[in-house]
Amino acid sequence: MNFAATPHKLLRTTALSLGAVILTVAGLAATAMAVAPRLGYNRYVITGRSMTGTIDRGSVIYDRLVPTSSLKIGDVITYQPPMGSGPQGLVTHRIVWIGRDAHGLRAFRTKGDHNPAPDTWKFVLSKPMQAEVAFHVPYVGYGLVAVSRPQARMILIGLPALLVALAVLSGLWEDAGREARGEGRVEVAA
Repeated sequence: MNFAATPHKLLRTTALSLGAVILTVAGLAATAMAVAPRLGYNRYVITGRSMTGTIDRGSVIYDRLVPTSSLKIGDVITYQPPMGSGPQGLVTHRIVWIGRDAHGLRAFRTKGDHNPAPDTWKFVLSKPMQAEVAFHVPYVGYGLVAVSRPQARMILIGLPALLVALAVLSGLWEDAGREARGEGRVEVAA
């Protein structure tokens, strides 16, 4: 019997091993990203370009809640701009000014690192805790946005299933060919 691997079988085994490593790494990364919110971090996908160079578009940021009173110039926060200021939704920018508003309350002004000028609005953070950026993962947000679409989820689930099915069928085909050639028979003397 010849136990040497054929080039076809060696290639298939290598491809399956590489695929398993890639899926394992992707699974571990996805698990880490999923666990972070349970450790007290909020997760957001950066969709704008105002922080480009520091936090690029498509990055996933993880914010942690810190006491509003501990914020200082240079901190990057995620907040809701004042109504009527222009931006809709949350903004992640760097604090560039801390002072007092007309009522004597602690007020803030922010700026996107990529923007030429500070934001036009000043604002007060009324809650005792505020979301501050703890860390970010570049470009992973594109993947999160993609898998939020049903078609992408179908591909994400269907493609690995198809590859497994093809690998099984290939093995069965190879076994059937060996048996047809008589390579798989072992005669036992009585």
